[in-house]
Amino acid sequence: MLTRSKPGWEIPERQATPESVFRNRRQLVKTLAAGPILLAGGAAGLGAGAARAAGGDPSASLYPAARNLRYRLDRDMTAENDATTYNNFYEFGSHKQISKAAQALKIRPWTVTFDGMVEKKQVADIDSLLKKMPLEERLYRHRCVEAWSMAVPWAGFAMAELVKFAKPLRGAKYVSMETFKDDDMAPGQKQFWYPWPYVEAMTIEEATNELAFIGTGLYGKPMPKQNGAPLRLVAPWKYGFKSIKSIVKFTFTDKRPKSFWERIQPAEYGFWANVNPEVDHPRWSQATERVLGKGDKRVPTLLYNGYGEYVANLYKNIKGEQLFL
Repeated sequence: MLTRSKPGWEIPERQATPESVFRNRRQLVKTLAAGPILLAGGAAGLGAGAARAAGGDPSASLYPAARNLRYRLDRDMTAENDATTYNNFYEFGSHKQISKAAQALKIRPWTVTFDGMVEKKQVADIDSLLKKMPLEERLYRHRCVEAWSMAVPWAGFAMAELVKFAKPLRGAKYVSMETFKDDDMAPGQKQFWYPWPYVEAMTIEEATNELAFIGTGLYGKPMPKQNGAPLRLVAPWKYGFKSIKSIVKFTFTDKRPKSFWERIQPAEYGFWANVNPEVDHPRWSQATERVLGKGDKRVPTLLYNGYGEYVANLYKNIKGEQLFL
């Protein structure tokens, strides 16, 4: 008898949020967005990162988005305060405690440019863009190249929807993504030895894979600034540095772009950057990962971060490339 093997990302059905609970949570968030309300413990009852994430945002009424139950977890969800206070965002500092400094990020007005090999260049206001996209929530694992991980509920939309919106020409092979450049707002960009602005890229095939996601929210609220507001890439089968934050431009091209870390140290950070526990970073092992919020607990790292059934096929015919750096 054939039995269906459980995907690496799947959790038991009982761990998914019941629809009634989800709808009540959605109503509560809308009430909070409409005006101040006193909760038990007030803002002090929230962690520091969660409290910062609750600041005013014109898109607040869009969240929480309906959860897509196709995308689940095989582990406990990371606590919101852990995920929003332990962050890489070099524009605001080269340490992990940048959540307070990142509140200087001005997320309105915010426009997103689509250019390069497209039918017509477009400049979209973020709020208009969000209204055009089918928002949903997905539970994904996130694996940093530094060998730590978390599991969080991203809200946003499939990157394939964004590619469709941009209308690239048939000859486009890659999409390059670029973050903002404003060193008065983001003092880390005054560090001249870095090739600002931050740039990342994917192939069109990767960008239109069903797992590729544009994150615009987190934990049922708009994306916190320290996590990459107002929109960022979420590519769960790749190391976290590929998931560029605070994007202002998508450029479609037929030439492979060089990404931020690839320009700095190509022997350690490559274009593909797919997760593989058997391919170590030149300076540390990638065999295991420290789970954020679980002390020193380490768990085995999985090939493609456990998402191989969705993405391995993308790379089967690619030869002579360092797919896991």
